[in-house]
Amino acid sequence: MKFSIINRGDQQSTEMTNLFYQYAKQYQLVEDQDSPDLIISIGGDGTMLEAFHSNQHRLHKVAFLGIHTGHLGFYADWQPNELENLVSLIANEPLKTIEYPLLHVKIKTNDYQEINYLALNEFTVKSTEKTLVMKVKLNHQDFETFRGDGLCISTPSGSTGYNKSLGGALIHPSLESIQVSEMASINNRVYRTIGASLLLPKHHYIDLYPESDQEIRFTLDHLNFTMSNVYSIQGFVADEKILFARYRPFPFWNRVRDAFIGNEHR
Repeated sequence: MKFSIINRGDQQSTEMTNLFYQYAKQYQLVEDQDSPDLIISIGGDGTMLEAFHSNQHRLHKVAFLGIHTGHLGFYADWQPNELENLVSLIANEPLKTIEYPLLHVKIKTNDYQEINYLALNEFTVKSTEKTLVMKVKLNHQDFETFRGDGLCISTPSGSTGYNKSLGGALIHPSLESIQVSEMASINNRVYRTIGASLLLPKHHYIDLYPESDQEIRFTLDHLNFTMSNVYSIQGFVADEKILFARYRPFPFWNRVRDAFIGNEHR
């Protein structure tokens, strides 16, 4: 088994990384930064997002695994005190994986450029200075004109993040879908939006068209950038998926319970 490690860079994560190397040598695991079978994230969810975005070119060849240090990470299955047991499993057990859907975002500019992105959690659209005004199409059919602070397009695993804080639903990753949630939409006698999150299955599309030439602020998981001269933004379920290594069961709803409710009802 060939592995590579990305860590958050704080003291605990660095210590865990050094300890992992010690166990890996003991169990004869091989580090390979160029073509690993397993990418190990040591830190939090932000570290996993960084690992994902750094390795999008090899999603079909590699699985991801998270060890959380500090606060519980939604993508991290393993605690620091389980490290030796984990390394033993990696060395001795066959690699089993589960697939999570991803979001594909396609941005077209007025000068005919096309930029493509993948998101593990979510993609958000906001105006930098004023109310965001976007014509919304679903499957290339007119749906509404959105006016408000912004829109969030999330994956099922990302539904537990920003989408949840916007009142969106929590979606199991076995459902290949994306969810569109509003941020403070304007609804009165003149302007109306649907006022609810939309769940789009695979092969359905959402297209957003800015109503005027405005600078738009985007977030892509943990990344932030601004663009002007935007003609359209399209979101849909990506053909690509991310693989997570599973050396023991950890059901999605257990993750949700542990992240948001805790142990009090066990």
